[in-house]
Amino acid sequence: MDDVKIGEILEPGSEDTQTRRERKVRSKFWPKVKRYARMIPFIDEVVAGYFCAMDPETPPRVRGILLAALAYFILPLDTIPDFLLTFGFGDDIAVLTAAFAAVKGNITDAHRAAARKALAEEDIDTAGPADAGDGPVVDGEATRT
Repeated sequence: MDDVKIGEILEPGSEDTQTRRERKVRSKFWPKVKRYARMIPFIDEVVAGYFCAMDPETPPRVRGILLAALAYFILPLDTIPDFLLTFGFGDDIAVLTAAFAAVKGNITDAHRAAARKALAEEDIDTAGPADAGDGPVVDGEATRT
């Protein structure tokens, strides 16, 4: 997936586009996370991104980028369909990683704390099959504490 295509996916869009994306993300995000949490190595950060996107204090451009990335994540058929378990999340991970790099600094400790709490309350196991206890590093920050 090249940078131009990712850049097109992550366009914040108009206010109407953001509203549509927000509705879609709110309705489909948690079922997708519950189903595939162990396959996304930095699911904690994805959920923190969700809380950042839903935070009214988050700048509109940042919300737009995160909503675009999260909407791409929840789509059942994207560039590489997610049901192809071995490969299906590669494009999603690329888009999410690009989005997190673009909004670096806007996902706060409060968003991360809300993510940890929500994942614990939903009893979502975030330990991947090869997880040795240390979280992966995304843009220089460990995603698990």
